[in-house]
Order: sequence, then structure tokens, then C-alpha cells
Amino acid sequence: MALPKLSQREKREALAKAQKMRRERSILRAQLKKGEIDFSRILEATDEVTARMRVAYLLRSLPRVGKVKAQRIMEEIGIDEARRVQGLGKRQKEALLARLGNRK
Repeated sequence: MALPKLSQREKREALAKAQKMRRERSILRAQLKKGEIDFSRILEATDEVTARMRVAYLLRSLPRVGKVKAQRIMEEIGIDEARRVQGLGKRQKEALLARLGNRK
């Protein structure tokens, strides 16, 4: 499938949107790492920033969870490494909450 041809204005708008999303994700990850926001609240969120975040990226934002531990948790639960938060099923969310608790 070929990429659509975008005008310069459309390219600038897309770039600005991508930068905004990255900035908001960075803020969310920092809040999670500092304990200012609950992990369970993030899993329930329906906003575009949270929904499109990769689960592995989200797990690595938790205190004391690095790349290896996040990968192991995802393998145990049966979550693909490319899965995004919006693509998680009810059982997968429940398993994550049971495994990680109500972390702040």
C-alpha cells in the first residue's frame, strides 16, 4: 500500500500532532514512575495518548520494572510485544493488574 501524498501543510500538522503525542506520553510515563498516577487508571483510560501506547513501553515506566521484567510479564500473560493498550482484552488487563497490583 502506497503512502498518501501530503501537502507541506499536512506534513507540518502531522509532525506537530506526533510531537504532541510524544510529549504527553512522556509526561504520563514520568507521572507513573513518580507514583502520581495509578497503573489501573491508565489501563482504563480511553484517550488517544494512552490507548496508542505500547504495553511494553508502559510497563517499563513502572518503578522497578525494566525491559527484561516487562518482557517476562508479557510472555507469562500472553501479550504480544507489539500490543498497544487499546488492544488489550479484559482478561489481559485483569492479569496485568493481578500481577502488578494497584501500583502508583
